[in-house]
Amino acid sequence: MAPQFHLADMFEIVAKAVPDRVALQADNLELTYAQLDERSDRVAAGLADRGIRRGDTVGLYLMNCPEYLEAFIAASKLGAIPFNVNYRYGRDELTYLFDNAQAAAIVFNAEFAPIMSDVTARVPSIRLLSVVGGGGQPVAGQESYEALLAAAPRKGFKRSEHDILLQYTGGTTGMPKGVMWPHKAFFFACLGGGGHFHPGGPITSPEEIAGRAREGYQLKMFTIAPLMHGAAIWAAWSGLLGGLTLALDPMRKFDAEAIWDRVEKYRVNVVQIVGDAMAGPLNEALNAYPDRWQLDHVVNFGSGGAVFSGHLKDAIKQHLPNAAIIDGMGTSEGGISGMAAPSKDGMMRLPANEDQRVVVADRFAEVGETGLLGRSGHTPVGYFRDEEKTAEVFKTIEGRLWTLSGDQGRLDHDGMITLFGRGSTCINTGGEKVFPEEVESELRRHPAIRDAVVVGRAHQKWGEAVVAIVSLKDETACPTPEELTEFLRPRLADYKRPKDFIVAREVRRSPAGKQDYAWAKAFARSAEETREIYG
Repeated sequence: MAPQFHLADMFEIVAKAVPDRVALQADNLELTYAQLDERSDRVAAGLADRGIRRGDTVGLYLMNCPEYLEAFIAASKLGAIPFNVNYRYGRDELTYLFDNAQAAAIVFNAEFAPIMSDVTARVPSIRLLSVVGGGGQPVAGQESYEALLAAAPRKGFKRSEHDILLQYTGGTTGMPKGVMWPHKAFFFACLGGGGHFHPGGPITSPEEIAGRAREGYQLKMFTIAPLMHGAAIWAAWSGLLGGLTLALDPMRKFDAEAIWDRVEKYRVNVVQIVGDAMAGPLNEALNAYPDRWQLDHVVNFGSGGAVFSGHLKDAIKQHLPNAAIIDGMGTSEGGISGMAAPSKDGMMRLPANEDQRVVVADRFAEVGETGLLGRSGHTPVGYFRDEEKTAEVFKTIEGRLWTLSGDQGRLDHDGMITLFGRGSTCINTGGEKVFPEEVESELRRHPAIRDAVVVGRAHQKWGEAVVAIVSLKDETACPTPEELTEFLRPRLADYKRPKDFIVAREVRRSPAGKQDYAWAKAFARSAEETREIYG
C-alpha cells in the first residue's frame, strides 16, 4: 500500500532515509532512527499482542523520556490513538481524563504508580498498564514497558491518514477537552508539512519526506516544555520528520542553569520554550553567569504557546548573537497560526489570509472589528465525545469548516490581526475590556518583577477591578504600588492599570508555562479577605 500522510508512514520513510542518524539523545538512552523505528515496531507488536487494536486510545502519562516518543510512534503504527496526559493532574482530574478518552492502555512512569493505583479501579475501560522504570509500589495488573519491547517487531498494521490522534487541552478554564486531529491535518497544520527545516517548504507527497530529512539542516533540538504540551510535541514531531536529533530531559522542575548546561553539553542548535515563564529565568541565568556557557552553536531560540515579551527577546538575543529569536502562535484547535510580528503596543500580530480570519458570531469581521481568531483548511474534526462543545468551537462559515480558538483578535487595515488574548480571561471593568496578557507583559518589564498574572476581581462600582499578582526577583526590594502605577502610566491606559497589587512568593503556572488563572482568581479573593493586599 502506498504511504499516506500518516505520522507512522512518514516516520518509517525518514528512518529508512537516515537510519544511522541519532534521533533521540537522553542521559539514559541514545537511539538512531533505525533503532527507534525497530523499538517502536516492537512496542506496537507488544500492544497488539495484549489486545490493543486500531482505534483504541493509548495514554502517555510520561515525563520527557525517550519512551514518550517511542510509545507515541508505536501507537500510531498500530492505528491506535495516542493521547497526552498532564502529569500534574490529581486523582479526580486523571479519572475524568481517562474516562473521557475511554483509555484502553496507559503507559506511565513508575513514580506515578501511587496515583495510578487510585485511578485505574475507577476507569473500567483500561485494559493495559505499562510502567516505565522501576521502584515503588506496583499497580495491580501492571506490566513492564520492557515486556512490550520483548515482542518480535512487525509491520503491516492497517492505518489511514484520516486516523486521529487526541491532543487534550485544559486551557485556562473547564475540564480537559480532547481535540481530534486527523494525521494529515495534524501534519500540515501543526508540523508545517515537513517544511520547517528545509528550504523546499511543505511536501506534496508522503515520499518527499525522505528528501526533507536527508537534505535538511542536520540540527539538534531541545524541547524544554513537557511533551504533553502541544507546542512541545509539535516541535518534537517536526524535528523527527525533519531528520533532526532531539535532546530530551525528564526535568522534575524548571532549572534554568541545568537547561543551559544541557544545551552546551549536547551542543544544541534549536532551543524551544513556552513564553516568558521560561524565557525570564533563562535570561536571568545568562545575566548571572555571562561567561559560564559557550552557546555560539545555538542558531534558533523559539517560543510558542504563550506570550514572549519583546524586552525578553531583545535581552536573550544579546547572549545568543548567532540565534534567530522566533515567536510563534498556535492553538490546540487550530495548529500553527504563524510567526508573530509585534505591534506598537507590544501585542502579537498575525497575517489574515484565506485560512485565518477574525470571526464575529457567524460571519467574518470587517476592518476594525474584534472577534475570535478562526482557522480553516487543515483542521481538527471536533472534540472527542463532546458534541456540545464541538458545536460551539467548530463552525461552518461560507461553506467551509472553521475552528474558533477562543483568542480575541482585531482585523486591522493593513491585513494583519492584532491578538489580545483569551476571551475567557478578558476583564470587563467599567464597560472597558482588559486583556490580561497585555498588562502582564508590561509588568514583567519592571526590573524588580520576576513574573506577573492579572485577573479581574468582583467590584461593586466597576463590575470587575484589575488585580495584579506579582512575584519578585528579590523579596527585599519590593516596589510600592505607587511606583508600579507610575511605571505603567506611560505604557497603559488608566482603566488597564491594576487597582491592586499582590505579592506572591511564586506565580503559579502549568508545567508548560501557561498562566493558571483559576489559581490567580482564588489567590486574589483570598488576599482581599485576609487584607494581604499592599496596594
